[in-house]
Amino acid sequence: MDPALAAQLSEAVAEKVLQYRRDESGWKMCREGNGVSVSWRPSMEFPGNLYRGEGIVHAAPEKVWACVKPLAGTLRDKWDENVSSFEIIESLTDMLCVSRTASPPAAMKLISPRDFVDLVLVKKYEDGSLSSSAVHVEHPLCPPEPGFVRGFNHPCGCFCEPLPGEPDKTNLVTFFQTDLSGYLPRSVVDSFFPRSMAGFYANLEKAVKTLCD
Repeated sequence: MDPALAAQLSEAVAEKVLQYRRDESGWKMCREGNGVSVSWRPSMEFPGNLYRGEGIVHAAPEKVWACVKPLAGTLRDKWDENVSSFEIIESLTDMLCVSRTASPPAAMKLISPRDFVDLVLVKKYEDGSLSSSAVHVEHPLCPPEPGFVRGFNHPCGCFCEPLPGEPDKTNLVTFFQTDLSGYLPRSVVDSFFPRSMAGFYANLEKAVKTLCD
């Protein structure tokens, strides 16, 4: 993948995800509990929804980041029930890569295994926050594979934010707008994402204690 074009695209996607973080308008709550909220609004990228999750994880930001980072060495496939495998297809810089993520069957196998090929950018901010942003790309080293439906991530990502005065807590804000492809009823998709995102936070809370302590 051309490094200059990849850098240009990834920066544009990162800026878009940062705008999602800053824009508090139009969100509708769809799930709330155990300190985690999941809300949605119509996506401007595809005929689906943009989902936002937010919650406090009881661990230092570096431990949370080790579990969620979409880079080599991530622990994501060890705890996230929606990730069966993760691999780096091409490293462009230490903060920019193309990855492939595979997911197992979900929703009582109504959703068959998917895989996603994304251009991923990691950024660090002056306040100590870390972010990742991702968007679907095509890559010659990763054509569609038998047994997987190729899904498409529109601009998505997460923000791992330290809490002033509370070094053992992290505010984690996540954004998903994913086209799962295939012939799935809209009701299945709309019920899957809020439940999946709530489970993501619950499983992450356990993972930082078992994998990072």
